[in-house]
Amino acid sequence: MKFVDLLVPQAVKVFSASSSKKRVMHDLADVVESAYDLPASGVVEALIERESLGCTGVGHGVALPHARLDGINEVKGAFLLLEKPVDFNAIDRQPVDVIFGLFAPEDAGVEHLKALALVSRTLRNPAFCDKLRANPDPAKLYTILTEAQSVQAA
Repeated sequence: MKFVDLLVPQAVKVFSASSSKKRVMHDLADVVESAYDLPASGVVEALIERESLGCTGVGHGVALPHARLDGINEVKGAFLLLEKPVDFNAIDRQPVDVIFGLFAPEDAGVEHLKALALVSRTLRNPAFCDKLRANPDPAKLYTILTEAQSVQAA
């Protein structure tokens, strides 16, 4: 699995005014609705339900919200870069500005876990996250994300 399999350019956005974790969830849902034609209300509901099981703020300014959704047949992703970090109740108590949302079909098995592992492994690299933070342009971010896999594989 590669980032290019998870992400379309329309699902990469930079937000300057997300003021809370709840607002980020709504922003993420709006991006998913626009990029993949899924109803934002269902996406928000699924994200909040998943978040109630445990925070997806994984530390070092990174969050990986994820949920299972009706209406999709393959794992999809969305990436947000926040110009102003928000409190996400992350495990290290640091605010979050790098967010990669993953959305899987209700009956997804190992593909969902493979995607989550790929994103987690990639965004655990501080130098990679610094590169993302230094390029607040959606087109550049998409390129960085989708080229990361081919560089790592080489």
